[in-house]
Amino acid sequence: MPRFSGKTVIITGSSNGIGRSAALLFAQDGANVTITGRNADRLEETRQLLLKSGVSEKNINSVVADLTTSNGQDQLVNTTVNKYGKIDILVNNAGAAIPDSQGATGTDQGIDTYQKTLKINLQSVIEMTQKVKPHLLATKGEIVNVSSIVAGPQAQPEFMYYAISKAALDQYTRSCAIDLIQFGVRVNSVSPGVVATGFNNAMGMPDEATQKFYDFMASRKECIPALVAGKPEDIANVILFLADRKLSSFIIGQSIVVDGGTTLVMGAQAHNLNVLLGLSTV
Repeated sequence: MPRFSGKTVIITGSSNGIGRSAALLFAQDGANVTITGRNADRLEETRQLLLKSGVSEKNINSVVADLTTSNGQDQLVNTTVNKYGKIDILVNNAGAAIPDSQGATGTDQGIDTYQKTLKINLQSVIEMTQKVKPHLLATKGEIVNVSSIVAGPQAQPEFMYYAISKAALDQYTRSCAIDLIQFGVRVNSVSPGVVATGFNNAMGMPDEATQKFYDFMASRKECIPALVAGKPEDIANVILFLADRKLSSFIIGQSIVVDGGTTLVMGAQAHNLNVLLGLSTV
């Protein structure tokens, strides 16, 4: 029997990348999945991918929604419960590194950029956790948050608000884990390194520059000792591991780093990526 047979999973940010890969793996392993994103076309691509892999239509709940709004969050929770009757696993994957609207960098980045970044990367996780909590208490379920190695302790001046949001998410994961384990609900997270997804494109980086970035990082052992950028399924497999009570039952409030060895060296900090990508000459 598939290990997630009869389980119901909400995966935020599942219209591409890590979330899409996690949705596919969960569904192929027997779960009912709620997939969601703001882009209807990309979300439909995820749904079609699941269907073509042999997943039944009845096991997919596809919801176009803005996770930063209360209505969007309620839509996710309510449609899932209405269709499947329960929620067993919440994967808080949605997130973004939002460029400053005026092109500012470092400490000159606007407060509006900070607010937008924190709203999607942290506040939406807190709100979704609160709204799904009663359902997870009933099923003694699992929460898996998707953080990042930029959470620290190294400085991240180019995208400091993104790094701040992920550092805060790590603390929320730890604190939430202790608060909820008394009720039998486990909370953990995964911290990806460089992973080849649509993340950079969402920041406004064109395909050519995105590929140049991945190629550069993968070619430098001081950036990625494994000499290869991660794939979405590399992270998705860890998400499923953390959501599997049989395999990871004694892991509480931890963040598993999946980065090809990057955090052991952090040599990428010595390179000016803006120069590499042609965004700056200094």
